[in-house]
Amino acid sequence: MKFNFEVKKLHKVSAVDFVQKYHYSPVMPSITKYYLGFFLEDELKGVLTLGWGTQPRHTFNKMFPNVGILNKNDDAWESDINDWYYEIGKMCLVSELNGKSQAGSQMVSATIKWLKENTNAQFLYTMADGIMGKCGFVYQASNFYFGEKYFTSVYLMENGEKLHPRTTKKLCKENAKFLGKDKVFWLTTDFMLHKGIKRIDGLMFRYLYPLNKKAKKLMLRESSLPWSKNYPKEESLEWLDVTDKRNKVSVSQPNFTFAEAKYNLKNMEAHKKNITLEEFMT
Repeated sequence: MKFNFEVKKLHKVSAVDFVQKYHYSPVMPSITKYYLGFFLEDELKGVLTLGWGTQPRHTFNKMFPNVGILNKNDDAWESDINDWYYEIGKMCLVSELNGKSQAGSQMVSATIKWLKENTNAQFLYTMADGIMGKCGFVYQASNFYFGEKYFTSVYLMENGEKLHPRTTKKLCKENAKFLGKDKVFWLTTDFMLHKGIKRIDGLMFRYLYPLNKKAKKLMLRESSLPWSKNYPKEESLEWLDVTDKRNKVSVSQPNFTFAEAKYNLKNMEAHKKNITLEEFMT
């Protein structure tokens, strides 16, 4: 089925409201440049955000360590990044289109067309979240290149929330007090068992789409990652309970929920307002 999406830039609040209604995770990315709306007959059917993760230069240099473009001072990072890549932060559709791979891949194709017409970017980058059971079928259908998979960690909180280790500052303070220490940088096994928290390791899958022939040549010649069309499948997914590092246990896919969000509430509310990244992270 053909979906002739009309792509328009959205106001941040409208986009965040849509994402938090239809996306499986209401937690918003750290840095967003564009909030794009996808319309059918003037009705909003999907939202996709474009920006970067918390370490844009690190992400680029991981892929292209020899290019040496993004080594300027911190104040210059965004002007550099704009000319190189954007990352898909959130992507979701209304319920009646959710799960239809054709709608998702056509949404991505419309995004690629929009990027070519409205930016100087060379690449569209994204990650498929294997912890949430995603191996990237929509990107495979959109002809992206697959780079690699790697393990990452999240916390499964006692109320079912998924919490990134980067956002555990308050919990680390509580953990330190629990142990009688000045500070800790990761939640400890004893503290997690006390609180009913689990640390889960799962896979992330890298995908990259070159937006022109020059970018494709650069990707194939200069990237340190083995980009190919040898795509991962559902059989590639795996999860480990590493709450106790001495006893890692293979587990089935965790059931995360944000129905009674507590630990991510600040993120969910902050992105509806005009606050800075620094204010959000404190």
